[in-house]
Amino acid sequence: MNSSSPVPADPHHLARAVLAGQRRGLARAITLIESTRADHRATAEALLEDLLPHTGNSIRIGISGVPGVGKSSFIEAFGTHVIAQGHRVAVLAVDPSSPRSGGSILGDKTRMEELSRDERAFIRPSPSGGTLGGVARRTREALLACEAAGFDVIIVETVGVGQSETAVADMVDIFLLLLVPGAGDELQGIKKGIVEIADLVIVNKADGDLAAAAERAARDYQNALHLLRPASPHWSPPVLRCSALAGTGIDQVWATVSRFRQVMGEAGALAARRTRQAQAWMWNEVAENLMLRFRGHAGVTALLAEVETKVAAGAMTPTAAAQILLHSFLDRDGRKA
Repeated sequence: MNSSSPVPADPHHLARAVLAGQRRGLARAITLIESTRADHRATAEALLEDLLPHTGNSIRIGISGVPGVGKSSFIEAFGTHVIAQGHRVAVLAVDPSSPRSGGSILGDKTRMEELSRDERAFIRPSPSGGTLGGVARRTREALLACEAAGFDVIIVETVGVGQSETAVADMVDIFLLLLVPGAGDELQGIKKGIVEIADLVIVNKADGDLAAAAERAARDYQNALHLLRPASPHWSPPVLRCSALAGTGIDQVWATVSRFRQVMGEAGALAARRTRQAQAWMWNEVAENLMLRFRGHAGVTALLAEVETKVAAGAMTPTAAAQILLHSFLDRDGRKA
C-alpha cells in the first residue's frame, strides 16, 4: 500500500469481509497490514484485534530449499493435493531481498498456474525489499488474516537468504526443508543451522534418471540427521522422497505433516511452540519499535553523526558512544525524554 492509498474507514467492516471468506476483503486486509504508514498501522491493529479470536485453527507449514530444488513446483503439487483432501490453502512468502536479486517464486503466479486458479487457494507475494524483521512481521499478521478467512493450511515459504529460514521457522508449526538428489558436496553445502530447525527433510526430483540418486541422498541425509539432536524430544525428523513433477510421494509428505501435527499436539508441544513464538513476536515488536523511536529522537539525531565518526576513528569506544546516545534518549529517572 503506497502513501496515497485510502485507509478503510471502518476496520470492523473489513474484518467482517475477511471472516466471511471474501477474497477481495482478505487481499485488502493484507495490503493494509503491509503498509508502513502510522495511520494505516493503527487501522491494521484494530482489524487484527477483531480477527484474532478467529485465528489459530490452521496447520502452519514453513518451506525452504536450496536453489534449483523446485520449490514452486513442490508447492503447486503439494497445495493441489491438500486441497483435494478437503482443505483450503494459503501461500505466503518471506522475502527481504532486493527486487534486483530476483528469485521470488511468488512474484509470478504463472509458475503455480493450477493452484493460483483454484478458489480454495490464496497466493500472496511478500512485500519487495525491506528489512527481514519488517517483512516477517507483516507475514505473521497476514498469516493470521488468512486463518481468520478460513484457510486451514498456511504455507510460508522463504525465498530470501541469510536468517529468513529462522524467521519462517519461528512462525510455523512444522518446517520443511527441500533438497536435491546427490548428497556428497550438496550435503556439505547445506547450512547446519537450517538442518537443525527442519522437522521434515524432503528430497525432491526423485524420478527418472535421478531416482537412484535420490534414494542414496535420502539415506545420506538421514544418516546426517542422526548426528544432530532433534529440536523436539517428541519428534525425530524423517527424510522422504518425492517428485513434484510426477506427483509421486506428495501424499506421503502430507501424511507425515498430519502425523507431526497429531504427535506434537497430543504431547502439548505444538501449543508450547506457538506460545513461545507469540512471546518472541512480542519482544521483537518491542525491540523494533524502541529502535525506531530511538533513531527518531531529536537528541539522538543531533549526536549520532559525531559519535559515529569518533567510533569509526577509534577516538571513542562503542560502549561509551552507546551510553552517550542512551543518556540523550532517557532522562535521569529512566523515562523517555
